[in-house]
Amino acid sequence: MPVRPALNYIGGSWVGSSSHATVEDRNPARTNELIANAAASTADDVRHAIGAAERAFPEWRATPAPQRGDIVRKAADLMERRREQLARLCTQEEGKVLAESYAEVDRAIANVRFSGGEGLRLTGETIPSAQRGTLIYTRRDPLGVVACVTPWNFPIAIPAWKIAPALVCGNTVVFKPASLTPLCATEVVQCFIDAGLPDGVLNLVLGSGEALSAALVDDERIKAISFTGSSAVGRALYARAAQRFCKVQLEMGGKNAVIVLADADLDKAAESVANGAFGATGQRCTATSRAVVAKPLLAEFVRLLGSKADSFMPGDGMTEGVKMGPLVDASQLEKVRAKIAEGKREGATLARDGSDAGIDGGYFVAPTIFTEVDPRMSVAQDEIFGPVVSVIAADGLESALEKANAIGYGLSSSIYTRDLHSAFRYAESSEAGMLHVNLPTLGGEAHVPFGGVKDSGFGDRECGTAAFDFFTELRVVYVGY
Repeated sequence: MPVRPALNYIGGSWVGSSSHATVEDRNPARTNELIANAAASTADDVRHAIGAAERAFPEWRATPAPQRGDIVRKAADLMERRREQLARLCTQEEGKVLAESYAEVDRAIANVRFSGGEGLRLTGETIPSAQRGTLIYTRRDPLGVVACVTPWNFPIAIPAWKIAPALVCGNTVVFKPASLTPLCATEVVQCFIDAGLPDGVLNLVLGSGEALSAALVDDERIKAISFTGSSAVGRALYARAAQRFCKVQLEMGGKNAVIVLADADLDKAAESVANGAFGATGQRCTATSRAVVAKPLLAEFVRLLGSKADSFMPGDGMTEGVKMGPLVDASQLEKVRAKIAEGKREGATLARDGSDAGIDGGYFVAPTIFTEVDPRMSVAQDEIFGPVVSVIAADGLESALEKANAIGYGLSSSIYTRDLHSAFRYAESSEAGMLHVNLPTLGGEAHVPFGGVKDSGFGDRECGTAAFDFFTELRVVYVGY
C-alpha cells in the first residue's frame, strides 16, 4: 500500500505538527512495510487543539441533543459503509487477524449507533419537594472540552465508544490516540467529519503520550479525561489531574482468570481459555491470563488446552487460515519474551514455549502455556499482554476463588460449572467488574457498562448509559411557583 501522511485534525483542518517532525508507522507483520509517516506533535499542538475545541463549545452545546445524536448516528452509518476499509487498515496497522478486525469495527458501529440514539434520551427526573409550590427537577449538562486518550490494541472501537457519547452529551473533544495506530485514528475522525460535525467540535492530536500528556492533563480548559491504557500510566495521570480536581475516567489493565470446577464442561472451558488467551495475540485487557482449574481435571485440561493452542497458527493477519497475528511492536515482543523467561526462572513449568514462533519479518510469538504456577509468581500477577496463560491448580470452589482474587487487577473473570450454587457464590465473591458464567472473559456489548475494579478501573463505567454519567454534569433546579 502507498505510504500515507497521518495528520492532526484541529479546528476543521488537517495539519502537520508544528515541529514538522514525523514518526514511521510500520506493519507489525511485515516490518519492512512502511504504512504512514505520522505527525509527531508538540505541547503547542495540544494547546491549539484545546483552543479550537473551546471556541466550538458554546455553539455545539446549544445544538439540541437529538440533532447532536443524529450526526453521531450518521457517523455509525459511514463506519458501516466503510467496514472493509476500516478492518483491513486495522489489520495492517495493529496486526490482529482480519476476522478480529471486522469484529472490532462492528463493535465500534454498535457503540456509536447506541450513543446516537441516546440524544433522544438525555433525560433528567422530577423529584417531589417537601415544600408547597415548588418543582424540583434535574438536568444533564455537558462538561466543556474533554480529552479522550486511547490505546493501540483496539484503535477503532475504543476511540468510537469514548468520542460518541462525549459528543452526544454536548462536549467538544480533543482526541489523543496511541502513537502506534495513527491511521486508524484518522479514519475514525473522518467518519465523524463526513457525518456533518462542525469545525472544532472534534480535534485529533497525534504523537507520543509522554510528550503530550502533561499538556492535556495540566490545562485548566480540559474539564474531563477519559483514559484507556496501562495501570501505571493511569495512576500517574489521575494523581496529576487530581491536583486541579479534573474529572477522570480510567480503564486500565487486567489479569483475568477463568475458574474451571470439577463439574465443568471441560472441552467448552478449554476452548474458552484458548480463545481468551491466544485470540488477538493476547493483546486485550479482557484476555484470559490465568486458568484456575480443579485438581482432578488438571492433566486433561492442560492436554485439551495444548491441542487447541495448536490451531492458533501465527502469521500475517491478512493471510487466510492464520488465527493469530503479530505483537504490535518490537518493545512488546521483547516484553513478552522477557516475561516467559522470568516464568521459567521462577520455577513454573513451560508446557508450551511460544517465545520463538519461527517466523521472520514480524513481531511474532506463538501460544505459550505455563503449568505448576504458584499464584504469587510474576506470570500469575503481572499483565503480559501476549498469548501467555498460566494454569493454577485449585482444591475446590473456595480455593479457586481465593487464588483468582489474589491479584491487584479486577477487570473480568469467568467460571465454568454446572452447579447453580457455585455460579452464584462466584458472582458474589469474584473481585472483578465483569463476571461471566460458562462464558469467556472477553468483550462486552455496546449497550452494557464496561469496566473493572481495583487496579483495572476507576471512575464511571464506559459504554451503555453509564458513559453518559461521566460526560455530563448533573444539576438540580428548584422552581418556586
